[in-house]
Formats: sequence, C-alpha cells, structure tokens
Amino acid sequence: MSGREGGKKKLLKQPKKQAKEMDEEDKAFEQKQKAEQKKLEELKAKAAGKGSLATGGIKKSGKK
Repeated sequence: MSGREGGKKKLLKQPKKQAKEMDEEDKAFEQKQKAEQKKLEELKAKAAGKGSLATGGIKKSGKK
C-alpha cells in the first residue's frame, strides 16, 4: 500500500479555455452592465451619507 495510489488522480495540465469572440451585441450588453453598475455605486454612496433607511420597523420592548 503506497501513499501515492490513493485518492483522486490529478491531471497534469488542464486544457486551456478558448478565447470567446465578442460580437457587437456582447459589447453593447457589457457596456450596459457597466453603466448600471456605476449607477448602483453612485446610489450606494448617496444612501451611505443619509444613514439607514430601514429604521421604521417594529421595535421590541424588554418585557415578556
């Protein structure tokens, strides 16, 4: 019983993934995603300055 035989056998080299060709639709979609991400970041920055928005919930008292 040698220790090298047990367990999963690893492949020495993984096949490389093919570089995906991007057409015009993919480029437009990617730009749209980046624009939406920028808007979200700006909104997060604005909201962080105002404080928490979810403070109007039910408050529990210490009584049982």
